[in-house]
Amino acid sequence: MAHPKRKISKTRRDKRRTHYKAAIPQIAVDPTTGEAHLYHRAHWFEGKLYYRGQVVIDKTEEVEA
Repeated sequence: MAHPKRKISKTRRDKRRTHYKAAIPQIAVDPTTGEAHLYHRAHWFEGKLYYRGQVVIDKTEEVEA
């Protein structure tokens, strides 16, 4: 198994880890409902599933079989 020949200092280790950051999620506002949601995600509003301003699923309509 590979192992380091020398101990890596805390400073050098921390310099390597500087790029590991949590990104702030981008929030969009739906033009139809005005509801805030994540980009590229569908969201529920008053029993309807919206994506890009259009209704994808409408739970208010009852399906008769």
